[in-house]
Amino acid sequence: LSSGRSGDLRRLLQSLSLATCIHVGIPNKSKSKYPLQIWPPSIYMILGATRRSVLAAVGRSSSSTTSRIFHTSTIMSERKAGVASPEELKAFVASAGSRLVVVDTRNPDASVEPGDQKSLAVAGLPSDSYRSQARHLIYDRKTKTMPLPEVAKDTPIITHCGGGGRGQKAKEYLEANGFTNVLNGGGPKETDCWAEFGDK
Repeated sequence: LSSGRSGDLRRLLQSLSLATCIHVGIPNKSKSKYPLQIWPPSIYMILGATRRSVLAAVGRSSSSTTSRIFHTSTIMSERKAGVASPEELKAFVASAGSRLVVVDTRNPDASVEPGDQKSLAVAGLPSDSYRSQARHLIYDRKTKTMPLPEVAKDTPIITHCGGGGRGQKAKEYLEANGFTNVLNGGGPKETDCWAEFGDK
């Protein structure tokens, strides 16, 4: 990569998951509009590059852009499996309207779920006067169960915990019990996702 080619770097980083498939020899079964064979050999250079070496490759002039790209990439890579994107959540909330139900699976008992205390400090549990479209239905790790919301099975539902781990388990549990329109919203730790439904 030559100095100033931040656009090239952005495209390479956005294609990282596809490039990883190429690198380890995993067949790409997705119907991507970018066939595997069109990617140039230089794509492999990104896979093993450290942040410092990439910054050096693109030059000082593009270092701030590269830094932002790495920051965004890191956030995306740290998001827990199954958590919907902010864009998906925004569209889901808009489509659901007043039918939306948010299921808060967190446990306020610190002896059971000490990790929930941080997110509870950011956003409390729903009540009659706070987060009127939300229901507090604790997901129990030990029994792998939770109370079911008393709504129609096609109700648009967003599950969440603090960061999305139990939110995903709750989503899968609800789906196993016949609910057909469920997204995992992550939780207060996923600030960009939380911004789309945290006030509901």
